[in-house]
Amino acid sequence: MSEQHRKFHGAGLGLRRALLGPLLSMYQGAVDFMEVAPENWIGVGGRFSRQFRQLAERYPIVLHGLSLDIGGPDPIDKDLVRSVRDLMCEMDVPLYSEHLSYCAAQGHLYDLLPIPFTEEAVHHVAARVHQVQDIIGQPIALENASYYAQPLAELSEAEFITAVVQESGCDLLLDVNNIYVNSINHSYDPIEFLDSLPLQRARYIHVAGHYDEADDLKVDTHGADVIDPVWALLAEAYRRLGPLPTLLERDYNLPPLDELLQEVTQIRAMQLENQGALVEAMG
Repeated sequence: MSEQHRKFHGAGLGLRRALLGPLLSMYQGAVDFMEVAPENWIGVGGRFSRQFRQLAERYPIVLHGLSLDIGGPDPIDKDLVRSVRDLMCEMDVPLYSEHLSYCAAQGHLYDLLPIPFTEEAVHHVAARVHQVQDIIGQPIALENASYYAQPLAELSEAEFITAVVQESGCDLLLDVNNIYVNSINHSYDPIEFLDSLPLQRARYIHVAGHYDEADDLKVDTHGADVIDPVWALLAEAYRRLGPLPTLLERDYNLPPLDELLQEVTQIRAMQLENQGALVEAMG
């Protein structure tokens, strides 16, 4: 694969099996990269494997895991991490990311749960990130997660994220929808929160839709269109960071591909508007 596959940029879309046919048929320039959950593709053969590899030949692929359990009490699944590393080598993948959460305790819990915001948890997570990065051979990125209840908070959410990034040497996957959802559910200003994150370590961005349970309760579902306040928050991120690679997340309630690509086009338009922001920020 070409060096271009290592330098993902622009606007991307999550690769879902239900979209394999339409994605293979679409205009190649419709998206700039794709994101996949490695757990859904490791060891897969047959038609799905062939189609996946066809797409990987056309587009840069980044990996966004679901089950690393970076904050959990169980030992790191080194076999999984080695399989991720092997997939990265095979597909020339530039980045592996995961959620700053936990999802197992003596077995998988099938949910992404919040880690206590404590110094002890910072050290625990950072040590586990080091284990993963030693196997992968490069920094991973951790995503600021959505959450609905917090078991213990000696640090603020932003202080916790910053401490983990600094101690572990990992990068940040900036999810602007999660910031918006948490800002409503936990009553904080999303712009102030954005500015309190270690933005200099941001590698790429997620944008998604969510479910409105109530005026003061939003649920991060990735099952709806992106709403205007989240687009506005993405614009604020671009003003600070320039047009970082940005992925449109959509996991279910999938509309026709043409409708998803309209949101990808909106990302591209916003990136174009802010293409000089990074130069100005660095100047």
